[in-house]
Amino acid sequence: MTYQHLHFDIDGRLATVRLARPEARNALSQALMLELLAVARELADRSDIDVVLLTGDERCFSAGADLRDASRWADEGLSLTERREVASLGYRLCSAWEALPQISIVAIEGYAVGGGLALSLACDWRVLADDAFVSLPEIALGIPLTWGAIPRLVSLVGPARAKRLTILCERVPAAQALVIGLVDYVAPPGQALRKAREVAQQTLALPATAVRMSKETVNAVATALHHASSHMGHDQIALAAASAESRAAREAALKLRG
Repeated sequence: MTYQHLHFDIDGRLATVRLARPEARNALSQALMLELLAVARELADRSDIDVVLLTGDERCFSAGADLRDASRWADEGLSLTERREVASLGYRLCSAWEALPQISIVAIEGYAVGGGLALSLACDWRVLADDAFVSLPEIALGIPLTWGAIPRLVSLVGPARAKRLTILCERVPAAQALVIGLVDYVAPPGQALRKAREVAQQTLALPATAVRMSKETVNAVATALHHASSHMGHDQIALAAASAESRAAREAALKLRG
């Protein structure tokens, strides 16, 4: 399959997926998310690939959901079923990446914000450049954090820190993200992908079937209640996005971004 908004490369048993919307800071438009969902489905059917690297560019991993993609929000020209389909795309995307049988490693330069961080939380390990940061600004934009990110966040950092990250929209630098368990490795600036490749090679040196079995078991335990706690997230986001306060918050954010 040919992809317009990402690059997909295979080197032996290692696949690399690179977000390719530099003009939009790799913002997750509906088109890009559909391609990420498609490549996850393609990877899930590949028994010849054992590790997947996901990355952005030297400036950033992703600025999050594309606020200029109007079709993602409460478009009254669509039916309720169509609006729910649009709103559920992020949840379906993250679920597909979480369910990959391969080990998935995210390499982050610059920052991973909002939906970009939510997607990285669905992967197995995160490598962050030590001059980079992560944040979840959704509530400041008038919408709740969805995409199944809250249960993943609670599993990683606990409920109190999860509330700080989601409600206070705290910006977390690399060193702090490592300490609280939000990321797994920190690398020098410009070296996040190189470090991710090193971890990938460690993984590839191990018996592939045992690695897959172990990931599946860990995920089964860690995510047992995740669907129950987040399956209605797309309805929450659609409801919140239609409110006057939410529209005002997004308009203000777009003005700041220029």
